[in-house]
Amino acid sequence: MQAFVGTGVALVTPFKKDLTVDVEALKRIVEFNIEGKVEYLVVLGTTAEAATLNEVEKQLVKQTIVEANNGRLPLVLGIGGNNTMEVVHQLKTENLTGFSAILSVSPYYNKPTQEGIYQHFKMVAENAPLPVIIYNVPGRTGSNMSAKTTLRLAHDFKNIIAIKEAAGDIVQAMEIIKHKPKDFLVISGDDMVTLPMVLAGGAGVISVIGEGFPREFSEMVRLGLDRKVDEAYKIHYALAPAIDMIFEQGNPGGIKEVFKAKGLSENTLRLPLVNVNEDLAGRIDSFVKNFVIS
Repeated sequence: MQAFVGTGVALVTPFKKDLTVDVEALKRIVEFNIEGKVEYLVVLGTTAEAATLNEVEKQLVKQTIVEANNGRLPLVLGIGGNNTMEVVHQLKTENLTGFSAILSVSPYYNKPTQEGIYQHFKMVAENAPLPVIIYNVPGRTGSNMSAKTTLRLAHDFKNIIAIKEAAGDIVQAMEIIKHKPKDFLVISGDDMVTLPMVLAGGAGVISVIGEGFPREFSEMVRLGLDRKVDEAYKIHYALAPAIDMIFEQGNPGGIKEVFKAKGLSENTLRLPLVNVNEDLAGRIDSFVKNFVIS
């Protein structure tokens, strides 16, 4: 459980200009984050543009990260979807060597009821060979998993160990924190409210900005966990403009621009996603080059 306290980062999939997976850039990004002292890495989540990767490419990304990590940090693999039977099939057949947990998103597009969400995750829990982190992100799924449903799952299934809560609703997060089982982790899925959630009793974050600024963001989370509030907020406010910018025109366009500015990878995306515009790219580049915590 302690493996997922602190900062996890949702790794991008870097592409070359010809849109093939850039394996060397991915290795650089993994190393950059390990050196930046994040606590764990999340593989093939939304930020990885997993929806536009074919099966061969997904296996290449997995293998590259597992080998580059070389057992140094815990790895979490994204396995989720809106076809419950297909998710169960993946859980039973996926090679999970090198992984410590699964991140599974609440079913999107279908807009299930709360009972439907509960039954979906019941099937996931009963078939998962690893601990499960459930993921609530209404902005992408079209439906919110209520605090009541989250708590029901947390109390009913020991192998559902955490929620990545990205509803952007601090009151909902606090409701979960207040009533959760002792060892259940409430992980922020929203970079801007990470510190308030940690101070309210959350366990940390699965972050996007954190992979671009791993040393600073992971230190902010650790300071928050240690209740060093003023020091933590100093970092939060220094990074806040970048958090706004990287999501201004969608994810992962913004964070890929950060990586380009840092010389770690190209800023290439696959359709239907496109690059951030020239104005935003310039602002991100300027922030990266001039960033200091004063």
